[in-house]
Amino acid sequence: MSFNATWSMAVGGMVGGGIFSVMGLIVQIAGQWAWLSFLISGVIGFISAWSYCQMAVKFQESGGAFTYLRKMDRKGFAGSLAWVLILGYILSVSVYGFTFGHYVAHAFHFGDWFPRVLAFGVIGILTLVNLRSVGDSSTVEIVTVWGKLMVLMALAVFGLLHWDTPKLTEGISPKNIGDALSGAATIFIGYQGFQLLTYDYSAIHKAEKTLPRATLSAVLSVIVIYLAVCLGTTMLVGAETVVKQKEIALSVAGQKAIGKTGMILVTIAAAFSTASAINATLFSTSRLVDDVARKNDLPSELAKENKAKMPYFALLLISSLSIVLAVIGSLSSLVSAASLIFLFAFGVVNWIAYQEKIRYYKLSLAGAIGTAIAIVVDGWYLAKQSPAALIALAVIVAIAVVGRKFLLEKFSS
Repeated sequence: MSFNATWSMAVGGMVGGGIFSVMGLIVQIAGQWAWLSFLISGVIGFISAWSYCQMAVKFQESGGAFTYLRKMDRKGFAGSLAWVLILGYILSVSVYGFTFGHYVAHAFHFGDWFPRVLAFGVIGILTLVNLRSVGDSSTVEIVTVWGKLMVLMALAVFGLLHWDTPKLTEGISPKNIGDALSGAATIFIGYQGFQLLTYDYSAIHKAEKTLPRATLSAVLSVIVIYLAVCLGTTMLVGAETVVKQKEIALSVAGQKAIGKTGMILVTIAAAFSTASAINATLFSTSRLVDDVARKNDLPSELAKENKAKMPYFALLLISSLSIVLAVIGSLSSLVSAASLIFLFAFGVVNWIAYQEKIRYYKLSLAGAIGTAIAIVVDGWYLAKQSPAALIALAVIVAIAVVGRKFLLEKFSS
């Protein structure tokens, strides 16, 4: 993959989960401080991206946190973390499918069943795209990312030109600045996309230089996009509408800006955005599963490849589970659960980067402390809003940590 493809993969993985999927949720939590939530999580995301890139360059190998821990002779922890991360990516794909379905269905008004059908369809189609080849996958990413960025920035600029401070709290109770931290902890799914690139290290052209440049510039770009779109959208429709229409808030803003044409353009951008996020996540997660299976931390069947050298069994399993969650899940619980998983992964990589004394390693320590605080906050929020989801997540993590060896023995036998 070239710099353009690598950068596009990172942005596609982040924006698809960040602005279309969670903006209404973040305004509901943080109110007028929603922009600050995006900034706080973005700063921690940038530090984590630095740690990931430096560790990838140090070991010169694909696999992300799984590989780094194995290289540091922590193989048991590496396998357990990989299992948990794969769950996080499956949750992410389900969030993107859920969001795709609701945005596109909003333009057709076919009923409550239609978003679920669309979620099924888009995940299925992009699974087929990924089964073809790396080239097809990266080309789709470049086209979809640049298309959505043009629409998003146009919407943001239009809204910012109509600045009206009271819109930030219109129809909702003003929030305390401390709520910005709660919001930031809840939406880390919006910044997790960059780490997908560490699973594709071997597929990146001149990865030692391309990966850090593409990843860090992508995170900075996404921070600017999130801040601009968050504020611009709220200026157009007011906080109350953003919260009440959280599944399709940007489409409502587009319609407010330039009528039906605006709604259609934003719907197309949302379709591009969430599709590119699904594409990037399926592509990279299948590579992670393949790598973990080859290291005997998952059943060997998951490493089987088709003629295009793509791990087809892993792709089919990931997409199937994602479809189920997209059809039966709710947006807030899926987002919070996925964010909690990625916060933990960020914290682990920041901590081991600090231990390995990478360049500016004290920055990694700050990132580890920041993610630890966010884990507590997000866990508390999920316990209040969806205790069943938190319990289910805790059970799955316990299985990954405690029962992993037992399950692998059963699979092998």
